[in-house]
Amino acid sequence: MPRPTLSPADALAALRAEAPLTQCITNYVAMNIAANTLLAAGAAPAMVHTVEESGDFARIARAVTINIGTLSPAWVQGMLAAATAANAVGTPWVLDPVAHFASPYRAQAARELLALRPTILRGNASEILALAGGDTTARGVDAADPVMAAEPAARALAQQTGGVVVVTGAIDLVTDGARVATITGGSPLMPQVTALGCSLTCLIGSYAAIAAPFEAAVSALVLFAHAGERAGREAEGPGSFGWRFLDALAATSPAELAATERVTWG
Repeated sequence: MPRPTLSPADALAALRAEAPLTQCITNYVAMNIAANTLLAAGAAPAMVHTVEESGDFARIARAVTINIGTLSPAWVQGMLAAATAANAVGTPWVLDPVAHFASPYRAQAARELLALRPTILRGNASEILALAGGDTTARGVDAADPVMAAEPAARALAQQTGGVVVVTGAIDLVTDGARVATITGGSPLMPQVTALGCSLTCLIGSYAAIAAPFEAAVSALVLFAHAGERAGREAEGPGSFGWRFLDALAATSPAELAATERVTWG
């Protein structure tokens, strides 16, 4: 099975060298931590979401990320405009269909965006299972299913969209419908800090600006897992973990990533 030619260490070096401008259409809860995550990692965030400018901005950004966490009709129109513009100019874009099964309105928005064929789709196991038409007991933003249970659904969605699908949880899984990689690391404190998953979506977008989609997803997950594990060793709880995580992102070097083994191929 062919593996990516760009390692997570090399991708981190490229990210910091290029500091790609990343348009992040994300929810109110996530804006601050997502922007700080990208800055700490070495990218350049822009939280542009209105329909009046989101399409125009998507044409100049290096990558676009779309998170449906807090929806309104105006925000949905901005999301659709950004995804359409990104497709028109060949800009990679990432979709995070947060709790898309929670209401008919949210489900419709997710279907419309998925039809635009995101470069990378990221969700937890329950979101990916439900998006592929499977059953889940989840009702909100937290996953109720294990990551590996969503592998067949992730493969199917990758084949349907022609993109890469990322399933995140205690371990992370990446597939393009043929290849599969799993990534280990992180900390049990990560789910106790709001919007870290949303921030990961934005970081995956930044990596997609400097690497092929599969490589981008794996590299972003490796950095996130490494920084989470590093921060978790010294954190006293979720409060101190939050700032330690940002510090760990900034302090992690390409050489440090090169010395770790977090990716398993299967």
